[in-house]
Amino acid sequence: MAKRYVRATGKNSQGDITKLCNAGEIWSPRAKADAISDIESGTHEYWVNWTHYPETKIRVVNGTTGKYLRTDRDTTSKNNLDDLPDC
Repeated sequence: MAKRYVRATGKNSQGDITKLCNAGEIWSPRAKADAISDIESGTHEYWVNWTHYPETKIRVVNGTTGKYLRTDRDTTSKNNLDDLPDC
C-alpha cells in the first residue's frame, strides 16, 4: 500500500471535499470517489502532514448522505481536511 500525501483539497459550493491534491504528484488531483476506492481496497493510504501536528491518516466515513473523507488531527469534531487550501 503506497502512502500519498495531501496538501490541498477541492471543495464544491457546499464545502464538501470533492478531490485530494498534491501539486506535482502524478496521481493529483484524485477525485473523492477514487480516493475512497483506493482507501477501501487498500491500494493507497492518504495522509496530511500538518505543520504543528503529527501527520494524520485520511479515512472514509459513512455519513447520512453517503461516504466522505475526513481526518481528525485534534480533539474537535470538525473535519480538518477543510483547513487545507483549495486546489
